[in-house]
Amino acid sequence: MELKKTPLFDEYAKHGARVIDFGGWALPVQFTGILAEHHAVRTHAGLFDVSHMGEVLVEGSGAEPYLNRLLTNDVALLGAGSAQYTTMCYEGGGTVDDLLVYKRADGSFLLVINAANIDKDVDWMQQHTAGDVKITNVSDKTALLALQGPEAEQLLQPLTNTDLSAIRPFCFVESASIAGVDDVMLSRTGYTGEDGFELYVPAGSAVSLWQRLAEEGIPLCGLGARDTLRLEARLPLYGQELTQTISPLEAGIGFAVKTAKNPEFIGQRALKKQKETGLARKTVGIEMLDRGIPRTGYRILSELGEPIGFVTSGTHSPTLKKPIGLALVDAHFSGVGTKFFVEIRGKRAEAVVVRTPFYKRERNV
Repeated sequence: MELKKTPLFDEYAKHGARVIDFGGWALPVQFTGILAEHHAVRTHAGLFDVSHMGEVLVEGSGAEPYLNRLLTNDVALLGAGSAQYTTMCYEGGGTVDDLLVYKRADGSFLLVINAANIDKDVDWMQQHTAGDVKITNVSDKTALLALQGPEAEQLLQPLTNTDLSAIRPFCFVESASIAGVDDVMLSRTGYTGEDGFELYVPAGSAVSLWQRLAEEGIPLCGLGARDTLRLEARLPLYGQELTQTISPLEAGIGFAVKTAKNPEFIGQRALKKQKETGLARKTVGIEMLDRGIPRTGYRILSELGEPIGFVTSGTHSPTLKKPIGLALVDAHFSGVGTKFFVEIRGKRAEAVVVRTPFYKRERNV
């Protein structure tokens, strides 16, 4: 099967990108190198093509109550021009997807979903449609660029008349003009743990805007750095920290779950029960005490050798210069300072539970 391509695919080769198959998409894992790109975002800024992400428009007079039935967070708290992180769940509490929801001035909503889940999510949304609601998958018409890093604002400001300092975190401007490209939805959000912006661009304008930003000398970044950055910031990845069998509470993002919502959202009863009875498993941050990098799927063993969980994500942290990971473990072993073993290629390597996020930026905005 031929890999899907974003509107920026032809730009990758011009900049020496190494392209991989990522969930059926041909995407750059790196341009100059993961370490260099990671450090660029932490200290300066970096530009990502994340146009593989899905966008779904929800319109109609019943849009808000419909979404509040579908999503775990409280959409009613959103004002026009603001965004919210949330999840969709199955009745049993497992996760359909995690996503961002944006409320627009006309009362409609834009949902930004994970690329591998687009078809599944849209089907799920359509199955549960009620009232005056219209769902439109606009993924193919939308490209998404992410400019991330402490210098993102000062680099982008000369290219737009929009006052970027006025856009607070998790807020957005519906229609900005950037470097001559109009109708850009400009959002102060991201997936790196740094300040920055996500630029939702008409697909036909993506190449010209990408080229203009690249002309500014902003380092181009691939999925490799995106993954190490998000892991240091303890941001979950669907398919690893969140799955059909891992609830948002187990993944440690309970802030996005409002179990007292009325009327109920799908999965609310199961998640409320998890909270009331106590979680049997929890996602924890780990650092390796012995040599080795914890990789997704590696088993976690107690000091007695009993299986107590597994690694969901792991890497060698470029910022901390040590191996780190996230692991879903038996709740009895989730306390900070608890030690256990990661089974790495048949050998046991000691690890310890640590506080997360592993990295937290100094916030100026």
